[in-house]
Amino acid sequence: MAKYSEEFKIKLVTEYLHGNKGYKLLAKKYNMPSYTPLRNWVSAYKTQGVEGLKNRRRKEAYSVQFKLDTIQFMLNTGASYQETADQFKLNNPSLINRWMKEFNEQGVEGLKPKPKGRPSGLTPEFWTHFLLN
Repeated sequence: MAKYSEEFKIKLVTEYLHGNKGYKLLAKKYNMPSYTPLRNWVSAYKTQGVEGLKNRRRKEAYSVQFKLDTIQFMLNTGASYQETADQFKLNNPSLINRWMKEFNEQGVEGLKPKPKGRPSGLTPEFWTHFLLN
């Protein structure tokens, strides 16, 4: 389940855009630990409308080329993570931060999809046998 509902996001973004309180005051009013999500929601709303505030129902799989394009855009323009997220219609700037880190550590290999789930052979039975012997 998402930490904040779409309705909550829309409410705060609307209050920010049509009110006289800044990010910090609104975050404090609604007991948010940080104003950063609110700032990101406002930016996503300005570039994508309500669509930018929707919680994703499934994890999006991005191609290696898409990830490279976002990284290249940042490097060529000096754009921030938020500006890059807006440009590529992503509502999670920290995703780009992760891609950049993986790219810096492992190159293009770091951007390739990782296998999901438990590695084969490492079943609970395997561990029970392994730990008992």
